[in-house]
Amino acid sequence: KYVCGRSLFSSNQSLLSSEDLLKNHNICNERSNPVFKRILLKLSGEALAGTRGIGIDSNVLSYAASEIAKAKSLGVEIAIMVGGGNFFRGASALGIPNFDRAQADGVGMLATCMNAMIVQSAIQSIGVESVSLSAIAFSHQLMEPYSRTAAQAHLAAGRVVVLGGGTGMPFCTTDTAAAQRAAEIHADVILKATKVDGIYSRDPLKLKHGEVAERYDKLSYNEVVEKGLGVMDATAMILCREQKIPLMVFNVMQPGAIMKAAMGDATIGTLVTF
Repeated sequence: KYVCGRSLFSSNQSLLSSEDLLKNHNICNERSNPVFKRILLKLSGEALAGTRGIGIDSNVLSYAASEIAKAKSLGVEIAIMVGGGNFFRGASALGIPNFDRAQADGVGMLATCMNAMIVQSAIQSIGVESVSLSAIAFSHQLMEPYSRTAAQAHLAAGRVVVLGGGTGMPFCTTDTAAAQRAAEIHADVILKATKVDGIYSRDPLKLKHGEVAERYDKLSYNEVVEKGLGVMDATAMILCREQKIPLMVFNVMQPGAIMKAAMGDATIGTLVTF
């Protein structure tokens, strides 16, 4: 239901299970020239966990890999920044008083590398050439070290590039890492994959019974800040605004969403512009 160009999310709505996603997975095979030639997909660890809440949901992983492959078939160059929240949620999650924040962030970086290796392997397993790059020092047997030129070379060669380790520095979120890498590789857009179909006035997954939240079709980065919408952290949004990188927030569980986003279909989520 749309009201004044916005839609309403009701607390009575529920998310599909990963099993339902696979049963109902019917991707549109329409072909069109993509609007965005090079994209940076931000994929959270929570999304990979699916309804499990922790670890990797194999159905979601397979689904995500096939969605990425469909977008890749359009000729789009794809880099993926993965989070690590399905394995580690920071120092506060440990419940240990005075646990060093920098050390905790280091553990989080390792968690993102685990996800990067898993996602890369899933993509490779369905016949799509891919590579995982790490921002932190790692054995070359596991991941290649990240560099801007290496990432660009792999993208130009037609490989999907999966990025782990965030920025490689503590006190930085993977949202900030996504914005930084998008700027470095000259991505045309950042696609932020979430569990809801856009940006809402309130977190739609935390609504009480009977409450509603307004969904925005389009926003500027300034409006996101003014309205206090928790889309990305402030550092990431400032970087995107300064580098003039648009952001699209969408529901990754909607079949064909990544493909549609690459083709410039703004109806699938909320578009944030500079």
